Amino acid sequence: MNQLLFQAQSLLRALQSRERIFTLFVSFVVGIVSGLTAVVLRIMIRSIQDAFVHLPALMERLAGVPWLGVVLGPALGGMLVGPIIWRWAPEAKGHGVPEVMDAIYYSEGRIRPVVAAIKSLASALAIGTGASVGREGPIIQIGASLGSTIGQVLPMASWQRITLVAAGAGAGIAATFNTPIGGILFAVYLLLHEVSVSTLVPVAVSTVTATYIGRLFFGVHPSFVIPALQQPYFHPLNPWLLGPYAALGVFMGVASTVYI
Repeated sequence: MNQLLFQAQSLLRALQSRERIFTLFVSFVVGIVSGLTAVVLRIMIRSIQDAFVHLPALMERLAGVPWLGVVLGPALGGMLVGPIIWRWAPEAKGHGVPEVMDAIYYSEGRIRPVVAAIKSLASALAIGTGASVGREGPIIQIGASLGSTIGQVLPMASWQRITLVAAGAGAGIAATFNTPIGGILFAVYLLLHEVSVSTLVPVAVSTVTATYIGRLFFGVHPSFVIPALQQPYFHPLNPWLLGPYAALGVFMGVASTVYI
């Protein structure tokens, strides 16, 4: 055991001497951890949903008003989520993305490890009990917190830790929604302070790894099936679609400029 520990420490020191290789290796680990966490979050949400789905029927038997169960579900979830976040991780409140951006730009990518656990529990309770929220914000902050935690445990420069924060967030998105390219683009567009080989490749490695883990548990089908997109006239290989898409791009570009 001591020999194995010594070899592991020697390997870690050798990797640390090569910043880029070390960052790639750690980003691979972040992808695995974020992917598994996304799987656990979805299981938690489904378990709580299964527990609360019978609440309207229970209220109908007890009080004769099934709609009371629909109201009580989100109310009970909110009564649980509020104190949990207020007591243990106030930074876990809100959507999640602004909090991650704040950590990147003002805290050198440092996020408390407890945020991942509290955000997972609070989000599962909120979503599972019927609150009008989704998985995208929570899994971004959870993945970012995991990446930040690993970046704080290991001796890493601030740019490496920030890269791991972006990698964890992109990996979480990719694993929970089966969107590897979407996870990469999200991290690049919103979280990376600069885009280069040193930052983009680790994000890609983490995102692809998490996507593979998500597909092992949930399959390769899309998270949201849109019947209209299955029709032949929406087939992406139809060249006539390029014209309307180009026109839409020009229109949205002008509209965005006017709006700003």
